[in-house]
Amino acid sequence: MQIAVIGGGECSPVVRDLAHQLGRLLAEQGHILLCGGLGGVMEAACCGAKEAGGLTVGILPGERADANRCVDIAIATGMGHARNVIIVKSADAVVALPGEEGTLSEIALALKMKKRVISLRSWDIPGAVRADTPEEALGLLSRSV
Repeated sequence: MQIAVIGGGECSPVVRDLAHQLGRLLAEQGHILLCGGLGGVMEAACCGAKEAGGLTVGILPGERADANRCVDIAIATGMGHARNVIIVKSADAVVALPGEEGTLSEIALALKMKKRVISLRSWDIPGAVRADTPEEALGLLSRSV
């Protein structure tokens, strides 16, 4: 499955570790990781997945050169935040980590598109399922997609 990992372009060390663990677990289960391709949560998740031999796809707001070091396939959109629609539409499910308005917009889009949304210590929004650990998030994904 293609799983979108969304969250802040900047994050705390705790959130960075959660994203890294999540990326690793997704790759170990054979999932393709989709994200916005930049730093913070996106980079940590990509690096976790890449270290575990997974495939990472960054759907970038600008150019391919903007991709973080762990993106395998960089898709340049030149669309800014509008690329969030592509990330969500391309995913089978979405795991949201802490972020700001961009993350919130992706959660809203995913819910509107009837995608499964797992909130890993992120926004508490009706329709999103809460998880406290990457392992719990993966368990919820396997039961829902």
